[in-house]
Amino acid sequence: MSIIPVILSGGSGTRLWPLSREAYPKQFLHLTDDHSLFQATIKRLQGIAGVEFPMVVCNDQHRFVVAEQARAIGANLAGIVLEPVGRNTAPAVAAASLLAMEKNPEAVLLILPADHLIPDQVEFHRVIQQGLTYARSGHVVTFGIVPKNPETGFGYIHRGQISGEGPGFRIQRFVEKPDLEKARFYVDSGEYYWNSGMFMFAAKVMAAELDRFAPDIAKQVGLALSRSAKDLDFIRMDPDSFAESPNISIDYAVMEKTERGVVLPLDAGWSDVGSWAALWGVGTKDAADNVVIGDVLLHQVDRCYIRSESRLVAGVGVSDHVIIETADAVLVAARDSVQDVGNIVKRLQQLGRREHLNRQRVFRPWGSFKCLNIEDRFQVKRIRVNPGASLSLQMHHHRAEHWIVVRGTAQVTRGDESFLLTEDQSTYIPLGVRHRLANPGKIPLDIIEIQSGSYLGEDDIVRFDDSYGRSSD
Repeated sequence: MSIIPVILSGGSGTRLWPLSREAYPKQFLHLTDDHSLFQATIKRLQGIAGVEFPMVVCNDQHRFVVAEQARAIGANLAGIVLEPVGRNTAPAVAAASLLAMEKNPEAVLLILPADHLIPDQVEFHRVIQQGLTYARSGHVVTFGIVPKNPETGFGYIHRGQISGEGPGFRIQRFVEKPDLEKARFYVDSGEYYWNSGMFMFAAKVMAAELDRFAPDIAKQVGLALSRSAKDLDFIRMDPDSFAESPNISIDYAVMEKTERGVVLPLDAGWSDVGSWAALWGVGTKDAADNVVIGDVLLHQVDRCYIRSESRLVAGVGVSDHVIIETADAVLVAARDSVQDVGNIVKRLQQLGRREHLNRQRVFRPWGSFKCLNIEDRFQVKRIRVNPGASLSLQMHHHRAEHWIVVRGTAQVTRGDESFLLTEDQSTYIPLGVRHRLANPGKIPLDIIEIQSGSYLGEDDIVRFDDSYGRSSD
């Protein structure tokens, strides 16, 4: 019986603002090493017997980031399922179960959030094999994290009686995030685990449980898939059908109701890295218990997490703080208050600002661009085009563009012309002229683009041809 991993990559990671943004949330960030949390989730599967290529369920907005990050580590994906709107984990699990059953009615799914850190992979693999035994016998398995401290930011699972002769326990109940007193009681009792959001089950068993306990989800997701469209490597579920699905987690929809539930203890150094305090906890500390990343100078500073992305950050005489610098925003917070960073994101949304959406570097399927300066009627960008990639054939109604090549070779289409530019060469794209930029070389192409005109928004693009199936983004 094969195992199909399903990576759920729909989170927004608002508590890690300003590093995590809506268009590039925490699962795609390099927070602890050279791989993003999403990439680490894929690599964690290596060495598990019987594992097939993973399936990814993600927000439509992140489709090209998912594809590119998988490509960057040489990972093959079984498919990328696009959620037209966010509907929590139950509809995502329903979609994965139905798709898996089409390929293999006996498939076992391993559901993994894309944004977790699990350092002890040997223990992780061992417990997954235990879970496979339970899943084969018709159980719905969840993995409970053995708690190290009375954490108030997680939900808990209260274990019941031992299930069969194995290491698993029947699930007595799921518990919402407790206050500190209750959390201490849970940890001291030894009968409670943190709810990890990881699951394992036969696809046909989950489909049956959804039909029984959440028929509206099963119906609407089934319709969304029956009306789906294949787009490159992506499966686009029907937006109208999917939007009618209840917005609910798999915990509420199935796990709290099923008699098949089993919890397996997992003690592998797990962290959901859901806050800056959590990152401080798992980070490498200096002699004063500081975690320091980037260009940082400190004097009489202790127990802080300080991260610089684009410039020098200096700290003097502070303790137990988090300081995060990016090119367009700086966060300063007491370490014991970082759970409230999401409130800043809500305020940005209410004010109609954009610092919660994108960082200065914006990723596209062909590469990325970074805004260097913007003023009235002109904007300067640095554009990077990956080897072999190209932008769409497009034109603009309100702006003209100057391109200067600073690295690599550019293939330029301008009206009826096509020509090459190399380093230090430039060209001009008049307003209203069809054009395309491509990188025919083997190294990244970097250009400086100077835009001038009455309107410089990203929506002033008319596409005539696009390698990535885009019409507007």
